[in-house]
Amino acid sequence: MNKRCNILIADDDDDDKFLVKSALEDCTSNTPIHFVENGVEVLEYLKNEGQFADKYNFPKPSIIILDLNMPKKDGRETLKEIKANPLFKKIPVIILTTSKAEEDVNLCYSSGANAYIVKPNSFTELTEILSTMTKFWLEIVTLPPTIM
Repeated sequence: MNKRCNILIADDDDDDKFLVKSALEDCTSNTPIHFVENGVEVLEYLKNEGQFADKYNFPKPSIIILDLNMPKKDGRETLKEIKANPLFKKIPVIILTTSKAEEDVNLCYSSGANAYIVKPNSFTELTEILSTMTKFWLEIVTLPPTIM
């Protein structure tokens, strides 16, 4: 298991945030979860800027769960910026979105996404998906030490 794991989730929808948080708490009870609302905040968090300046309270995430449709800076543009930055490009980025559009899937994988998941319709399905995803990314794979 990876040590000092934490998850950064970028989603602007309060209902989705509640469901994702609840599902993750069911399967990763001790893993810190941090939420941001848009791509601008993702990048500020990663750079420890503004309200995220405290590196102790806002550590580099082990994985990023990124929605595509957000205000200010959407997930597509945010993904490209994360993967273009040598300090952040090794952080796994999992797209969790309602978009089933083939062009979004292709664009995200071309931009460096590590996985693309369409948000399911039921909480049970969401819990199963997030449980499998977090087990894989936080317990099975070995993440680069620079992420930790």
